Amino acid sequence: MATSIEVTSIEVPARRGAHHALPDPGERVPTLSWPIVGIFGGAIALFAASTVAALTDALAAPVTITLSATAIFVLFTVLHDASHYSISTHRWVNLAFGRIAMFFVSPLISFKSFAFIHIEHHRNTNDGGSDPDHFISGSPLWQAPFRFGLMDFPYLSFIVRNVRRRPRAEVVETSLLLAVSASVILGCAMSGHLWTLALVYLIPERVAMFVLAWWFDWLPHHDLEDTQQENRYRATRNRVGAEWVLTPLLLSQNYHLIHHLHPSIPFYRYVAAWQRNEEDYLDRDVAIGTAFGQQLAPDEYREWKRLNGKLGPILPVRRPARHPGRAKKFHTIPVASIDKVTDESVLIHFDVPDDLRHTFSFEPGQHVTVRTRIGEEDVRRNYSICSSAVSDTLAIAIKHVPGGTFSSFAVGQLRPGDTLELMAPSGSFGPQLNPLAEKRYVAIAAGSGITPILSILQTTLAVETACQFTLIYGNRDADSTMFREELNDLEERYAGQLEVIHVRSRDSRHPPLLSGHVDETKLNRWLDAELPASSVDDWFLCGPVEMVTGIRKLIIERGAEANRVHVELFQGNRAPNLVEGFTSAGVTLCLSGRRHEVDLTAGDTILESALKAGLDAPYACLGGACGTCKAKVTGGSVVMEQNFALSQADVTDGYILTCQSRPTTPTVAVDYER
Repeated sequence: MATSIEVTSIEVPARRGAHHALPDPGERVPTLSWPIVGIFGGAIALFAASTVAALTDALAAPVTITLSATAIFVLFTVLHDASHYSISTHRWVNLAFGRIAMFFVSPLISFKSFAFIHIEHHRNTNDGGSDPDHFISGSPLWQAPFRFGLMDFPYLSFIVRNVRRRPRAEVVETSLLLAVSASVILGCAMSGHLWTLALVYLIPERVAMFVLAWWFDWLPHHDLEDTQQENRYRATRNRVGAEWVLTPLLLSQNYHLIHHLHPSIPFYRYVAAWQRNEEDYLDRDVAIGTAFGQQLAPDEYREWKRLNGKLGPILPVRRPARHPGRAKKFHTIPVASIDKVTDESVLIHFDVPDDLRHTFSFEPGQHVTVRTRIGEEDVRRNYSICSSAVSDTLAIAIKHVPGGTFSSFAVGQLRPGDTLELMAPSGSFGPQLNPLAEKRYVAIAAGSGITPILSILQTTLAVETACQFTLIYGNRDADSTMFREELNDLEERYAGQLEVIHVRSRDSRHPPLLSGHVDETKLNRWLDAELPASSVDDWFLCGPVEMVTGIRKLIIERGAEANRVHVELFQGNRAPNLVEGFTSAGVTLCLSGRRHEVDLTAGDTILESALKAGLDAPYACLGGACGTCKAKVTGGSVVMEQNFALSQADVTDGYILTCQSRPTTPTVAVDYER
């Protein structure tokens, strides 16, 4: 139903960007981390050389033990980065490096078990028994040296306590490794080769474990009372001073705070991430210690740095200002890469120039309007951003629509190095995040509706470490499921926090209860059991109009507050051509820094009047779904036919979708830049 809104000019404060809560590190996971490849190869070679030396008595026992322990210590960093999927964007690469490194570091448990335990440490840092590393970091000082060498043994009890939560294959793999390890030790003992095994591996492995416990667990976390949920900026610390030796010696773990804030950053980029946003971190009262154990408040650290000058030049802080009135104009952006997601969809990464990175900073759930010329036609479409808002990438995914002009071009003809015209990100579909919040989120998507949801999901899990997120995702079958591998990786990385429920309509092997479409029957079953509407803090729905509007209605009927059910549509409906009840009007438009006076014919929308006058007013879907044509009414009143893009707060503040709005007063003033 159309609703008339009277609007006066009101100054609205800019909404604080969701990712301001966690400064943008400006780093991302590489296709392949060559520093990891380098230290991995070097460590394996060193271990092999020391083993040969031990077996041939070429070197003294203390020397071979030291060399082997060093190799194992270095391989822990390989294992550590693999557990965070920081070695490569390809899942199998991380698994391969992780499994090999795990064999050297501690063959008592599987790599996937270690990854689960380590992620639990990140979620529950300093939280007593919930933090598997608290055995070390929470140790009384006099017990610490005795505990250091036993760092990995509490992991076994942690696995036993959580065995029902873990996949059967992982439990079987860990059990087999335990059995094999025990058999090897027993076999060597019975054959008289136990000392050889001890010299080659058992003693070096314990020495490495002692150093790892000291440097990776105790130094970063001891004597810090805040848990990750209470204050992630003070759950661990940076250790500054003597960095010319500490950074290479600790393999950058003297910047352990950066690792906990941004777990996916490769280890060799911690320092760069700190330098990028140093003042932003200091504003959050981060924990900092010196190399010799002195704890520094932010102001003390600034003075310490002035006196010592050890950190070198500090890069400027990139804190993008969020404002609803960013200039709505197109910028020419090169295509960095195009990757196939499914047989009928592609992922497009953009190479945003440095001088436009501020312009193209975005919040999770936002979208960009894309324009290009195809043949003789000027084509523009609206696509949701699917990359994380705490990454340094801008990416969209496009699914081919039969007969679709732009999607056919993007999937079949667009190549890296080509350029597209992009408008700055807009939209308000995503959540406002708080690192200390403990919320429950549910997203429901169908097909390419996953694109904004993926950005929301990745960003939320990275920022709100105590959140719970359920994704219900409908597709035809596994092959047509966009970002299937990425979702598998996220579900594994955030085990216990993220649950992905796949619903498939044309997969005969899929479980019967999850076959078909995401419909009222299935949703009622979830609402009756594990997802009662009132227990969910925010719902995010994205897909076809009929699906989304039907689900929204049902969820609200079942007890959810309407303002907590957020919708994003594939396509809205164009405002019908209406004349009856409307009159011509004079419209004043503020666009691109200039005021324009246009005459509006009775029945036209404000956008139509602007386009007829030859103005380059922003638009994309023309159906009230994308929000690209959003503007603020600063005088007069309008009626808006439909609205799938603006929040109630936006409407209350006087914002409209100009593609859906017609004047109800003789004159109307509209500002596209507020």
